[in-house]
Amino acid sequence: MAKDNMSYLVCCANGAGSSLMMKMTMQKALDKLGIKAGKVHHCSLSEGKSAASQYDVVFCAQNFASMFKDAEKKGTKVIGLRNIMSAQEIEDKMKENGLV
Repeated sequence: MAKDNMSYLVCCANGAGSSLMMKMTMQKALDKLGIKAGKVHHCSLSEGKSAASQYDVVFCAQNFASMFKDAEKKGTKVIGLRNIMSAQEIEDKMKENGLV
């Protein structure tokens, strides 16, 4: 996978506070890794579930990752996080998944 210009979706339960903070943390991780994202969007799980296949990568809490099986079948990389506010974990998961 190319690392620049990929689209990222970050989801939390309601799509308000947590996902916005997660989006900012995601952007920090991308900046540190020198990756220029095509798009980073945050939303609720319900919106994310229907929109996920339009993104290259979806980040969400570990316990919600199984909700995105349909998007995974269509080629979207779904990554569950233990701590959605950890830029280090996002960086580590991106490296583990070959996104860097």
